[in-house]
Amino acid sequence: MPSLKSLRNRIASVKATQKITKAMQMVAAAKLRRAQLAAEAARPYAERMSTVLANLGQAFEGKPDAPALLAGNGKSDVHLLVVCTAERGLCGAFNSSIARLARDHANRLLAEGKTVKILCVGRKGAESLKRLFGDKIIEVIELKGIRQIGFGEAQMVARKVLELYGAGQFDVATLFFSQFRSVILQIPTAQRLIPAEIPKDAAPAASGGAIYEVEPSEEEILGDLLPRNVAVQVFKALLENAASEQGARMSAMDSATRNAGEMIKKLTTNYNRTRQAQITKELIEIISGAEAV
Repeated sequence: MPSLKSLRNRIASVKATQKITKAMQMVAAAKLRRAQLAAEAARPYAERMSTVLANLGQAFEGKPDAPALLAGNGKSDVHLLVVCTAERGLCGAFNSSIARLARDHANRLLAEGKTVKILCVGRKGAESLKRLFGDKIIEVIELKGIRQIGFGEAQMVARKVLELYGAGQFDVATLFFSQFRSVILQIPTAQRLIPAEIPKDAAPAASGGAIYEVEPSEEEILGDLLPRNVAVQVFKALLENAASEQGARMSAMDSATRNAGEMIKKLTTNYNRTRQAQITKELIEIISGAEAV
């Protein structure tokens, strides 16, 4: 049976931990609203960008001179996995679920005889993947000093991806992130980045949308839009991740706070029982000694 002193120390320790988890929950709740609004505001722009690319890309459908960022280079031997995670932990299964999705995708590609390269955006993703795929991680981009994600960070990642693609370092790029749905639901998502993933129902023939007349030409417009689309999709993924991280942390810290409260109750009950048992034992010893005299 533990001593009263050790029980008091444990109760004090759990109470201190409960204060920390409660504070982290409140901070995450305060950050979540702003991150959620930013993620929701980025979705329509990214979706419309895909729709415009689908309409413009119809002119190059089936043609050999289609832009490589739109149609690919005709090969799929080398795959680049862009894994976006957080810089910190204590957010439940947020980081591990993204890393697991990327790990399963990499294993499937390796089983097919493909070559896999990994670009990690966020420290936690690199820590999760380096044990099995340490030799395949080509770079880790950390965003730990940034308080609020901006388009500049997305452009930095997109520029690195485009440089690798221009140098012929990979054929297909896939973006991994967590899509925010609610505080308790974040969906790990894999999105093809290069060649551009164009929704099937975005074309006018399928959806009855307007037919665009473009000027100067589809080639010139796509030459500007396709690299910008890479940055836009990365930006959307980073914003979705930011909201998902705060939602997951808020949920995890709420569970930790409630668990700490239950542990405090159990320890307090055990403390009271131990204290009562010691008092009863001392009374019995006093009474037994008095009767012996």
